[in-house]
Amino acid sequence: MSERIRYHLDENVNRAIAQGLRSAGIDVTTPREVGLLGKSDMEHLVFANSQKRILITHDDDLLVLAHRGYEHYGIAYCRKDARSTGNIIRTLILLYEVVLADEMKGKIEYL
Repeated sequence: MSERIRYHLDENVNRAIAQGLRSAGIDVTTPREVGLLGKSDMEHLVFANSQKRILITHDDDLLVLAHRGYEHYGIAYCRKDARSTGNIIRTLILLYEVVLADEMKGKIEYL
C-alpha cells in the first residue's frame, strides 16, 4: 500500500512553506531541523531519498542531478520568485491530496 507524500525543503525555500504545509497536517522537514544547513544539493537529495520525501526546491542544479539519472522520490520545482508563497503552499497541498508517494518516485513536478 502506498503512503502519503512527505516533503523536504531545501535551503533556498521560504520556511513559511513548511509552516503552511504543517498547518494542513502534512509531514515536512527543513534543513535546520535535520542538520543540513550549508550542505550540498547532493546531501539534500540523499537525505530526501533516505526518508522517501519529495524535495521542494528553487535550485536548477537539482533538476540537473535528476536529469543525469540520480534517483529521487520526487522533486517539486518552482523558479525563485515566480509564484507567491501562498500559491506554492496551495499547489503542494493539492499535490498531497491527489498523488501518493510511490507515484512521485523519479518525477519532477513544476509548480
